[in-house]
Amino acid sequence: MSGLAGWVDYERDLTREGATTRTMTATMACRGPDAEELWLSERVALGHRRLAVVDREGGRQPMRAEEGGRTLAVVVFNGEIYNARELRAELLALGHPFRTRSDTEVLLRGHLEWGTGLPARLNGIFAYAVWDARTEELLLARDQLGAKPLIYHPTPTGVLFASEPKAVLAHPWVDPVVDTEGFRELLSQAGTPGAVVFRGMREVRAGHLVRIGKRRLTTERYWGLEAREHTDDLDTTIGTVRGLLEESIGRQLKADVPVCSLLSGGLDSSGLTAIAARMLAAEGGGPVRTFTVDYAGLAENFKPDQVRTSLDAPYVADLVAHVGSEHTNVVLDTADLLDPVMRAETIRARDLPSPLGDMQTGLYLLYRAAAEHSTVALTGQLADSLFGGPAWVQDPEFANADTFPWVALAQRRACADGLGNGLLDAGLRRRLDIPGYVRERFHEALAEVPHVAETDPQERRMREITYTHLTRYPETLIRNDERLSAYVGLETRVPFCDPELLQYAFNTPWRMQTFDGREKSLLRAAVADLLPQSVLERPKSPFPVSVDPGYAKILRTELTELLDDPNAPAAGLVDRKAAQDLLDDPDSLAEGWRGRTNVELVLQLDTWLRDYGVRLDIDH
Repeated sequence: MSGLAGWVDYERDLTREGATTRTMTATMACRGPDAEELWLSERVALGHRRLAVVDREGGRQPMRAEEGGRTLAVVVFNGEIYNARELRAELLALGHPFRTRSDTEVLLRGHLEWGTGLPARLNGIFAYAVWDARTEELLLARDQLGAKPLIYHPTPTGVLFASEPKAVLAHPWVDPVVDTEGFRELLSQAGTPGAVVFRGMREVRAGHLVRIGKRRLTTERYWGLEAREHTDDLDTTIGTVRGLLEESIGRQLKADVPVCSLLSGGLDSSGLTAIAARMLAAEGGGPVRTFTVDYAGLAENFKPDQVRTSLDAPYVADLVAHVGSEHTNVVLDTADLLDPVMRAETIRARDLPSPLGDMQTGLYLLYRAAAEHSTVALTGQLADSLFGGPAWVQDPEFANADTFPWVALAQRRACADGLGNGLLDAGLRRRLDIPGYVRERFHEALAEVPHVAETDPQERRMREITYTHLTRYPETLIRNDERLSAYVGLETRVPFCDPELLQYAFNTPWRMQTFDGREKSLLRAAVADLLPQSVLERPKSPFPVSVDPGYAKILRTELTELLDDPNAPAAGLVDRKAAQDLLDDPDSLAEGWRGRTNVELVLQLDTWLRDYGVRLDIDH
């Protein structure tokens, strides 16, 4: 994991722009605590912050390929290439010289050999920029599922680009302006591919590359989910899923630094951890290291509800005992969650506010604790999306809604305009029309879905829902986790996002995904022999949050202070009557989404508008 930044300009001499490039790069120091380097030429300036995971000495960036004293190409790269060894052998056979063990050099030499055909050959999590000095063209490429971010901002004479918006915002030409479309995207949870909240910025879409030349900017898709007939029987399908998952985990365990697993006691992370433990044992390695987040007093005060059905701790304990992991339980209290520095850090890490305040802080603190012992962490992210796990998939009301199912659930349980938007001014909400915006994005996604000849309406619908989960939900879920973990110098890897596994599971019929009448039947069967029965039978339960009444009390105090402050940046966005009604109701923040997410979003909006100096340019 690293942070990259750069600037291409076809009219300006960038050899004089080292200070600006360094300023952009320095905003991502947390992503790369091990090294910072720049490379400047007349047309391009490149900066890189490195977290060394493979070939700590040889993988320094920006990395150049030269011939006869002439620069051929320069690369900056964020991520890991899991099939680098195989590609390296192929390139060696083609006559390419290598001077390091790093996957960065594989990218560099691969570009010289295959050019725009390289990304389709890669298995990994990656975002990279290559300046091809032979053609004076910049190539930006992003991995198949978008696990690694890559932002770009066209200028009249070139382009700015970086791993995060904050680096682009550090350039003197770019102002932090959010217009109507950006604000809609921020408040919608639509996860629109390519969309960035700040005006003028775009993100390279997952599975795409962007080519920038002197007078053109083009986008090309090199990978996408495809429609394939599934001909395997159930037993073969279960065995194939197991085999593909093992191959993916085996690749992603490889590193020159300590690797851990983030464990929740659920099916996804437990299955992943059990496979990793077995592989490490077979190789004569030590026990797998695991980390779990918990909250002081949660066990004593927890009450199951329609969202969180059970505590993580008992299932984590069963799994840890079963696989013999070296386990750390990260116990947080209300003071941790309310620490103003920690709360501000989550916004700074994401460059955006969120309605999930304490959940974000808890996740951030879990990553920070894991980073004290490990540099790489395996996570079970996207297994739900791939194997039909979320509650909204199981409920026909949400699965058949005319919008993204996770938005439909939020509209029912939190606010008709979406998660966290219930305290925004009613007139503003009407002008923004978030439900209409989300429906448009939903229908755009449906138009992309590759179909086989489905005759069963449910099979067709669930293919559509799975597609939206795999192309839109990662833009909110994985982007969020990647930014939070990167901010503490932890690289998160996502074995369930392996391209082969994605293609196979995506094309598995829904009747097989739910063959025993439960969610994630296929995945459960694939790892059944590895898990204790308690974990295997556990119903789905999301990431935990605090149930301490003291947390809700502080939220009330902070909302009251915001309403009383005429200079609060978010004050003009709030529906004061709705806010006062909430404050007058003693039970409004006790439990559930509705009250808490609404307050969290307003408070985070206020911090974000102030700290980033954001100017809202919203249609009236």
